[in-house]
Amino acid sequence: MSYEKIVSLLGADADNLLQHKSQTISKEQLHAPGPDFVDRIFAQSNRSPQVLRSLQQLFNHGRLGGTGYLSILPVDQGIEHTAGASFAPNPIYFDPENIIKLAIEGGCNAVATTFGNLAMMSRKYAHKIPFVVKINHNELMTYPNKYDQIMFGSVDEAWNLGATAVGATIYFGSEESSRQIIEVAEAFERAHQLGMATILWCYTRNNAFKKDGVDYHVAADLTGQANHLGVTIQADIIKQKLPENNGGFKAIGFGKTHEKMYTELTTDNPIDLTRYQVANCYMGRAGLINSGGESKGASDLADAVRTAVINKRAGGMGLISGRKAFQKDMGTGVELLNAIQDVYLANEITLA
Repeated sequence: MSYEKIVSLLGADADNLLQHKSQTISKEQLHAPGPDFVDRIFAQSNRSPQVLRSLQQLFNHGRLGGTGYLSILPVDQGIEHTAGASFAPNPIYFDPENIIKLAIEGGCNAVATTFGNLAMMSRKYAHKIPFVVKINHNELMTYPNKYDQIMFGSVDEAWNLGATAVGATIYFGSEESSRQIIEVAEAFERAHQLGMATILWCYTRNNAFKKDGVDYHVAADLTGQANHLGVTIQADIIKQKLPENNGGFKAIGFGKTHEKMYTELTTDNPIDLTRYQVANCYMGRAGLINSGGESKGASDLADAVRTAVINKRAGGMGLISGRKAFQKDMGTGVELLNAIQDVYLANEITLA
């Protein structure tokens, strides 16, 4: 996709997103993605040579290989949102082989999905594309529904089926978050011992985070703090939803804040809100990948490109987009994944 096509898809937002110059956290303070990211950042850390190799495997694969950016296909919705609801739009994805084929045909750095999906296809594909095993899930068969992330398998089993990395979710702010933090911290320690990279879905979850008709689950201050907790338990890469507002701590009336969080470190521009998320990932030492969100139909391509532009210009490391890609025919899904990647390949789109 050409730069001109990207500009066209951004529509009325093009100038606001492509010409924005951040006056909050300087781009010079960030540890930006690049071809040397593993050498420049992780080689100075406690990560073992095996973990460094796994990270480099992720960065070297697919259309973005060698750029320092990531495009990952995540498909754990068969558990999180029920298989029927997730795959009814395109039933071929009940077959896990087609999930992996979409990631390969789409030029992704990795495929992130369940123990069952990857184990079923392990010997055929583990050497063809990096596997990210999602080790915990929120299952929706319990009635009434509960919202808790529980382990579906062991880190050792993820290693046995050829995983390059493990992924996990913590619902920060939920009643169960303390247990989840302990479980995931222990799992990530074991993953690093075995030489795998770690990716954390840093999601906020509490009914109280919705107030006066505003959903603060996607507030920059709340998601930023979730990110900071995630890198504290040694997540190498953070997955987070794109911020849509700010001021969650103040509106709900909990936690600790500083006025500069709202007056100097952020603005209403989505790039600045996302840069605050990057800052909480140790100024980018742990990469921020934003999620693509639910499929909305005709606007999916434009929405995905917009999210990628915001993430890249904020200092993020890439996009992890699932439903927008797999709830369509495979050709259209590949086109969408390639469009996301084209944003990161476009030299015209730089740090704000």
